[in-house]
Amino acid sequence: MFMCRFSLLLLDLEEHYFEQHTAYNLTSRGPVANSGSLKICSKSVIFEPDDAVKPILKCASHTVPLNSLIAVVSSFIKKIVSQIYLIKEESVVAPYKYERIKVTFQLEAPGKTEDVVQMLLQLHRASCLDKQGDQAAMVSKMKQISINNHFFQHVTEIPHMECVAEMVSPLVTNAGHVCITDCNLYFQPMNSYPDSVVQIGLHSVRRIYKRRHGLRPLGLEVFCTENDLCSDIYLKFYSTKERDELYYYIATFLENHIVECTAESYMLQWQRGHISNYQYLLHLNNLADRSVNDLSQYPVFPWVISDYSSTELDLLNPASFRDLSKPIGALNTERLERLLERYRDMPEPRFMYGSHYSSPGYVLFYLVRVAPEHMLCLQNGRFDHADRMFNSVGETWKNCLEGGTDFKELIPEFYGSDSSFLKNLLGLNLGRRQGGGRVEKVELPPWASDPDDFLEKMRLALESQYVSEHLHEWIDLVFGYKQRGSEAVAAHNVFHPVTYEGGVDCDSIEDPDQKIAMLTQILEFGQTPRQLFVTPHPQRITPRIHNLSATPSLSSSELSPASPSMESFEDLTEESKKMAWSNMNKLALQSCHKIHKEAVTGIAVTLGGDSIFSTSQDSTLKMFSKENGLQRSVSFSNMALSSCLMLPDDKIVVCSSWDNNVYFYSVAYGRRQDTLMGHDDAVSHICWRDDKLYTASWDSTVKVFLISPAKFVNTLDLSPAGTLLATGTKEGTLTLWDIANPLPLNQLTCHSGKINQVAFSPDSRHILSVGEDSCLAVTDVQTGMLIATVHADVTQIWNLLYCKTNSAVTCMWMNEQCSSIITGGVDKQIILWKPEY
Repeated sequence: MFMCRFSLLLLDLEEHYFEQHTAYNLTSRGPVANSGSLKICSKSVIFEPDDAVKPILKCASHTVPLNSLIAVVSSFIKKIVSQIYLIKEESVVAPYKYERIKVTFQLEAPGKTEDVVQMLLQLHRASCLDKQGDQAAMVSKMKQISINNHFFQHVTEIPHMECVAEMVSPLVTNAGHVCITDCNLYFQPMNSYPDSVVQIGLHSVRRIYKRRHGLRPLGLEVFCTENDLCSDIYLKFYSTKERDELYYYIATFLENHIVECTAESYMLQWQRGHISNYQYLLHLNNLADRSVNDLSQYPVFPWVISDYSSTELDLLNPASFRDLSKPIGALNTERLERLLERYRDMPEPRFMYGSHYSSPGYVLFYLVRVAPEHMLCLQNGRFDHADRMFNSVGETWKNCLEGGTDFKELIPEFYGSDSSFLKNLLGLNLGRRQGGGRVEKVELPPWASDPDDFLEKMRLALESQYVSEHLHEWIDLVFGYKQRGSEAVAAHNVFHPVTYEGGVDCDSIEDPDQKIAMLTQILEFGQTPRQLFVTPHPQRITPRIHNLSATPSLSSSELSPASPSMESFEDLTEESKKMAWSNMNKLALQSCHKIHKEAVTGIAVTLGGDSIFSTSQDSTLKMFSKENGLQRSVSFSNMALSSCLMLPDDKIVVCSSWDNNVYFYSVAYGRRQDTLMGHDDAVSHICWRDDKLYTASWDSTVKVFLISPAKFVNTLDLSPAGTLLATGTKEGTLTLWDIANPLPLNQLTCHSGKINQVAFSPDSRHILSVGEDSCLAVTDVQTGMLIATVHADVTQIWNLLYCKTNSAVTCMWMNEQCSSIITGGVDKQIILWKPEY
């Protein structure tokens, strides 16, 4: 397999690449000198021949004294014997070869020779005085260079700050200049490799995170997409002050453009089933400083399956799963007892496990087939012994259970969709095992027919009922309160002190040799994630009914006889209560659109917020955007439309009507796609969850799953977990239902007239309702008591917001982040609001 030849992975740990020069290898065999590029690095010189068949030559300072390297470059005829790395011969990725050969290089431009020699002399002098002299020389060189402003995208750009930093990628860093302007973030590599400049528009930034690098607060990672596994740039600074200054400048720029998500907000979304187990783990890894650009802090995922020998995988059998309440090292009781015996006899600081559950070596153990050059970089030009490679999923799991020093967890790729890391698509020669067989693709469990099937079943296992009910226990170990202190000791979850944040202060180590040794140990040993939770993580609220019939309506005899239960909201934690709408203060009017002839009855918004759909008593569905105004107007009948919603794929808008029907409108084709004969009377409200449409009607029914009392149901809302239902009637009665039981949990009259809309709070502890009586009522879900009523000549949006409209509010929409609110009223207007912080 032919691949790109030179890369920074050919350099040693903490080595820097400065510049390149056209040169000739005068020692090459044949009548013509071997032309190529001579790379000047802080610890080596590397010659890359133009002929891709010939190997790259690396003369490293630990095999050749640096003063000898200077002689090699400065003398055109002198030849010395030295040990040289021969890399990528015939452009094949393979273990490095070592030879003792005579080498002499000549620069094409003789006038450049003195400059190169002076740089090597500077490195030589610095390395004699300081073991980290390569970095000192690199910083000194960069301070002589300022960023080229001709890279600016606009001549009117105003620079805010400029500093020296390094761009981080797996196992390597590349030094350069950072500059931030009022429009863009720039990084200019000192060596112009692989590009002369990296430019990121501030308007495209979605998220920024402060990062630890080598357990020090020096990193900053920038994301321009919602993909937690793929950032746009990772920068390492030389001082926390410079890092923080850049961070706060970008954060200030973004504060009106994005909403910052916390561990608690993601926890709420996960509890309510709005994000999957996989998505939640990715978010937690991201918040805990885990990044694919830093192999010592690579995202960590749990082993969840324990059965790798059966021909069929039974995901309904708890025995098929690993105990998520214990770390890998504690799953085997016999091994644990041996480890505890050693722990008790160990002097302080004590630890139970001599290796970590995530480290660069473990990550590349799994990924060697797709990242072979990274493995060669980490292991000094060698692959691991064939019998120690990732040969079998089952064998790896067995070794994690029984091995004396193997406690590794998994990586996200085991729950992704790209199975290439399980195959040898590059045709690598990874050696032969003791039995004589070559190391090729990974051996899979009998229950997997091929790599893609294996990943699909791993994903199903991760999202299974068992894992959903127990994943919080693993989170407690890795990201939570059992990560440190007495709880960690009780959970048998204690690792080497060097892996924990704050466990080592590298800046206080004065001896250069000890400092480099410590940095190397931190980077290679692995690091414990930043602690995100200090109290027990709540369990996920999983639906108690999973197989509701798809019939249009269900009678009380068809419903589960289970008695009413309050479990669905008793599991919520104090953190959940604090998070509920905590980011709301007051609203500022953003824009106003009067596009209907009668009162607005429903609002639906696309996922990206680009298009807004609204229904009205004027019998029309309208589509508009803030930028382009009204774009479409559709009429399905001559009667009022009562509500609308957008299906999850953004392709269909569903509308309910007073003509007893529910209409499905295709956004792509701009026409009615289908009609559902919904009820015997007006359909007053609809909602959607888990591929099921729930409808409420004035004919006294709430379809799909229960029968309403003999009241005209005008509106309804499902709790975030999907276990509770609230309905509001024309008579002003609010009713709380348990989906598992046809009988109401609580019922009270909280309005003097028709209830226009009801909504659960994000933590499911309160129900808000607005009515024709211009009142906002707040009802406690657990007690069924009315705890607040706000009455005014003009209806307020929430009792928290101090925001008023000019007429009664008839419908409202709010995004998941609580950062945007849209209201519709009897004044025929749609108003966009935004919280003011």
